[in-house]
Amino acid sequence: MKKGAIALVALAFALSIAVPVLAENAAQEQQAGSKALRTEIIKLKYVRAQDIQNLIYSYVSRDGHIQFSPNLPAVLVVRDTRENVERILAAVRELDVKPADILYTVQLVLGSETDARTDAELQNDPVVKELRQLLRYKGYTLLDSTFVRVVNRTDATVVLGPEAEFEFSLEPDVAGDVRAPVIRTSVRLTKIARPAGEKPLVVTRLIESSLNIKSGERTVVGVSKLDGGDKGLILIISGKIVD
Repeated sequence: MKKGAIALVALAFALSIAVPVLAENAAQEQQAGSKALRTEIIKLKYVRAQDIQNLIYSYVSRDGHIQFSPNLPAVLVVRDTRENVERILAAVRELDVKPADILYTVQLVLGSETDARTDAELQNDPVVKELRQLLRYKGYTLLDSTFVRVVNRTDATVVLGPEAEFEFSLEPDVAGDVRAPVIRTSVRLTKIARPAGEKPLVVTRLIESSLNIKSGERTVVGVSKLDGGDKGLILIISGKIVD
């Protein structure tokens, strides 16, 4: 009887020591598991690593980090807890999307204060009708027109005019809500003179502007006098986001 009692006391004593130890070990293992870091190499398709690095830093924990190399601008290396890496991957999927394509229609129109003739295709043009009420020009002639398709935040340049004497440049930046985007567009129109001989080209800046247009909207960018005479250049563009 005494031996049985002693055995029970010994077992209870052993359990009183073992249970806290096991609990402590389990807590340490759980803590170590929660701090286990995961490394992920992310290959980007449309954006550069340096462009989104700062944007996703808010997801990084104290123990994590983000790295990229200028020699590999499309590769981003992330090291953090499993949960944070998943959050970073979700953020990258939102950011690394194909940039918008914008299709511009560009028209270069010559207005005249003395010549009242207007090209047939401009007779019923709503923009020209509005210009008749705002400007002194009586006649309107279409010098040139073209389409320009450009990827968002990249520039494009085309040559215009019957003698290729004008250079037109633009650069879009799509902003705003996806359902109602605004195309911020920087525009420049210059005249290029090619003197005879070996003289350098003479470039005259005619119109330079920055404007916001809605997708599908058509608007007048600007008007520029030609050589101080009774004629002027009118630049009309429209921009549309295409798939």
